[in-house]
This record gives sequence, C-alpha cells and structure tokens, in this order.
Amino acid sequence: MEDSMQFVNWLRSVAPYIHSFRGQTFVVAFPGELVRSGALSTLVHDISLLHALGIKVVIVHGSRPQVEEQLALRQVDGGSFHNGTLITDPAALECAKEATGELRLDIEAAFSQGLPNTPMAHAEIQIISGNFITATPLGVLDGVDMQLTGKTRKVAFDSIQRILDAGDLVLLPPLGFSPTGEIFSLRMEDVAMSAALALHAHKLIFVTETPLMTNAAGEEIREITPPQAEILLNSGHLSEAAAGYLRFASKACIGGVPRAHIVPYAMDGSALLELFTHDGVGTMITYENIDVLREATIQDVGSILKLIEPYEEDGTLVKRGRELLEQEIGNFSVMEHDGVIFGCAALYPFPAEKMAEMACLIVDQEVQEEGEGERILIHIENRARAMGLTHLFILTTQTAHWFLRRGFVYASVNELPKDRQHIYNWQRKSQVLIKKL
Repeated sequence: MEDSMQFVNWLRSVAPYIHSFRGQTFVVAFPGELVRSGALSTLVHDISLLHALGIKVVIVHGSRPQVEEQLALRQVDGGSFHNGTLITDPAALECAKEATGELRLDIEAAFSQGLPNTPMAHAEIQIISGNFITATPLGVLDGVDMQLTGKTRKVAFDSIQRILDAGDLVLLPPLGFSPTGEIFSLRMEDVAMSAALALHAHKLIFVTETPLMTNAAGEEIREITPPQAEILLNSGHLSEAAAGYLRFASKACIGGVPRAHIVPYAMDGSALLELFTHDGVGTMITYENIDVLREATIQDVGSILKLIEPYEEDGTLVKRGRELLEQEIGNFSVMEHDGVIFGCAALYPFPAEKMAEMACLIVDQEVQEEGEGERILIHIENRARAMGLTHLFILTTQTAHWFLRRGFVYASVNELPKDRQHIYNWQRKSQVLIKKL
C-alpha cells in the first residue's frame, strides 16, 4: 500500500509539468558516445514517453567515436582536431557519411520497437530525417584550414514544424548541405542549438557523457545563467567536452531558448528526472532565475486549487471553492518554478488595527525541505510592511512550531482584529500566533 501511495503522489507531483510541457518543442541532443555505451535504447524509451505526453521532439545525434572507428577500419590518416572541432578532409568526410548512415539506421530501428510489456509497446512512432540543415564551411580558423568541416547556416524550420505538427519525430544528423550540393561535417552541439533557436524550442537538452558539472570548489552546479557560465568557461575548470556543451547551451539561452539542460546519460532516466523533478539531476542554463515569487493572477486559480486540495482533504486547511478563490485571488502570492506553481500564501489585511492574517501557506511536498516556505513567508511579510501594517498573525492547527522558530509568539483570540474574532472557528480551535513586523 505504501508503494502504491508513493506512485500516486509521484504521479500527482508531475502532473503540472505534463500540463506545462504539452505541445512544446524539445530538442534532445546526444553524442555518439551514448550509442557506443549501449544507452540508446534507454534514451529512446524516455523520448517515446515525452512524445506520448504530447511533447514535440527533435533529435540530434553526434558521431565522433563512430567516425574515429571508421577511420581506423579504413586505415586512413585523419581525425585531427582544432579547438575541439574535427578537421574534416575528404577521407574523413566519407567516414562521417558512413558513420552517420549506420547511426541513423540504429536510431530508426530503436524507435521501431514494439514488443509487449516494454516501454515501446503500442508506440508506433515515425521518425523523419532529411536535408533540413543548410551548412557553410568554417573556413580557416587561427591559420588552420578546417576543410569540409562546416557550421549551420539555416534550418528548414517550416518543413520540420509540419512534421512535428503531424505527430512525428525529426532526426537531424551532424551533417549539412550547401546550395551547391556539398556536404559538410557539423558539430552536433551547433546543429542542436541552431534547431532549437529556429524552432523557438521550449527546451534544449544535451544528454552527455560528462558528469554533473561542478565549480572549482567541487560544488554541484544545478542552475547557471549565461553570464555565470561565461565566468566558469573562462576559469578553465571544465573539461573540453563539458565546456563545449555549456558554451552552446548558453548561446541558445542568449538567443531566446528559455531553458537548456546538460544531463549525464550514465544515470538511468536522467532526462526524465531533469524535466519532471524540481531540482533535476543535471545543470540547467536559464537567462534568469526560474524560481519566481509574485502576486497571483486569475490564471493561477486552477494551479492553486490543485496545490491546496490535499491539505483541504486531510483537514489542515478549510475548504475553499473555486468561486471564493477567484474572488480572493488578489490576496494570494505564488511561487513558480519553470512555469509550474509549487507554493502559495494569502494575505488578508485589517488596516484599522494595522494587522494582517497570513493564510494558506503551502509548499509542494517535493521541495518542503529547501527553504521555499520561508521565502514565501518573507515575501508576505514584505507585502504587509508595504501596506503600513505592523503585525502579522496566523491561525494553525498543526504547524505552530515552524512559525515559532521564525519569530511568531503564541497569542489569544482576543488579540485578533475584531472582525477576525467574529469569524473565528471555535470547533477547529486553531492556535493563534502573532509576529511584530
């Protein structure tokens, strides 16, 4: 029974993310190392789940280890690099074409799975590839001729969008084509970033061979902005691979992609954990802090109702109907993370006594240990101060100790504003606590 309730609670906790992501476009990119490690099937299962949830997915794959393998098999000299980018001569390009063809077939085969009792059962996913990337040569960099190595010049976003709207997936290889019919080898990161920008994607996700990023002090980097990323890149602390992912993810965010994520494929289900849990398991790049604390609007009513419903059912909160909540929405503040509301509180002022009641302070169970409740409390206190109020009070049946540790003291019903005394519920026998602001 305990396992069943854990599943129910988990499913309820991810529902807001599902609602938020439905209809959005995600670009999911991974290196050839993922395929070589045997993790392709697992990632395909996870992507098929995203597709089933109504998310439009564009897949971009790399091919570096497969190209190196082809070079070795053909006993061809090549595969030299400049600043982390492969210098592609004609022989290396042939190897890139061979490797890309094999990878495409492997990926298409993986999405064709449909055995019963597997994550791909009844999926019936179509994955479409084509000449969607127009490329131009990199030319000479720092005196080094990059030959047939190119960069993305244009993405056929209209054609890709039609495929996505039809319910199919799109596969983009690390190859591009020029108007004169030439083929260029491209960086997977460049193709993924360019596709995300052209399609106005909601997310760019790199599923990588690199572990979770840390700073020079060894502290995990869960969230970072482009300016912070630039400082980290200049420090030289990151590996070449990690720096490459971070550089392109940061460029994507600067260009307008709301969120970019770098997650390690060594962790099973890392992409899902990153997308559907509050803290994730990787590094997220965002142009601004995604935790937003603001006053509520009428559009937030449904999310607030879902948030407080479990606490109304167990008697912690007095039940509020949608109509009442709509009338009182101006009293509420909400905290949202990546567009999902996970905390709220209401402020009811009593100007004559220069007092206010804080009610309905709720934080989603997933993040209750992370100080978000205290952040909401501080926000409510600041709202009360801005109104010229001097005291904040709460009525609670179960959380008195939490408020006592934050400066509240016990009080009596007689110390409440007169209007609040008249509607005090003597059957609930809520404890009264007051704090001087």
